[in-house]
Amino acid sequence: MRPRLPPLNSLRLFESSARLLSFKNAAEELLLTPSAVSHGIQSLEEWLGAPLFLRTTKGLVLSEAGKTYIPFVRQALDLLASGSAKIVNKHSLGQLSISAAPTFGARWLLPRLHKFRELHPNIHIVIDTSHERAELSDTGVDLAIRMGRGNWQGVIADKLVAEEMVPVCAPSIYDRVRDLADIEQAPLIHVTSASEDWAVWATETGRAAPDPAKGFRFDTIHMAFQAACQGLGVAIGRKPLVNAELSSGSLVEVWETVFSNTSYWLVGAESRADDPQIVAFRSWILEEVTVPALTQHY
Repeated sequence: MRPRLPPLNSLRLFESSARLLSFKNAAEELLLTPSAVSHGIQSLEEWLGAPLFLRTTKGLVLSEAGKTYIPFVRQALDLLASGSAKIVNKHSLGQLSISAAPTFGARWLLPRLHKFRELHPNIHIVIDTSHERAELSDTGVDLAIRMGRGNWQGVIADKLVAEEMVPVCAPSIYDRVRDLADIEQAPLIHVTSASEDWAVWATETGRAAPDPAKGFRFDTIHMAFQAACQGLGVAIGRKPLVNAELSSGSLVEVWETVFSNTSYWLVGAESRADDPQIVAFRSWILEEVTVPALTQHY
């Protein structure tokens, strides 16, 4: 008779929540919503017939059942990861899958990939630019290029490019907006999917944050840049992603430049740091960046 197994996906939710002692932080790490994590934990608790966490005034803590269960879950997940890595490495056909944000993939990575192909013609690159970023533990994802502060758990993170935020617009409207003291008088272009946009820039420059409901709203940085090029308004330019438009003159800088709190990082699983294909790509991309390579281990 086959053993009765718990809902397997909930084990990953439990491990992350137990390690971070936060459903919110676990959701951020796993690229899920806190509600999804909470429901997954609830399903596992119902299957086990015991609470795994206690909700206290000081936050989330493991229950006695949770303390007993977590070492078994971690051991099981580690065994699955190790076994999967051996199969992937043994049967690899020289393919490297990289998850990257669409705009970074198209504007920064793609123009440089021919250099990697010249150095490593036998490594076939697969780029995944879907909006829902894949986890490294998921099948088929070898490396990820993420926007953040680099404080992810259980990975090796190499800092690639620091992002600079500067308002940009088409030359045709530059004279109309450059001297505006109140930026809300300008037609602003917002990116709804960006974690840092006009509110962050305004705070860093000592201005009042503009109303995000006013002006044009787009769900991608690329669309915002295109709208700005068409003279529809002022967008937050993000160097190095906007460098091509600034160099060509299709966009010009309007106000102050500030450094974002986040950067682009190359992220890989610690367990696969010695994989020859990963080593090759990691070495190459760190030579491509224009800032000193900074490696952090978590």
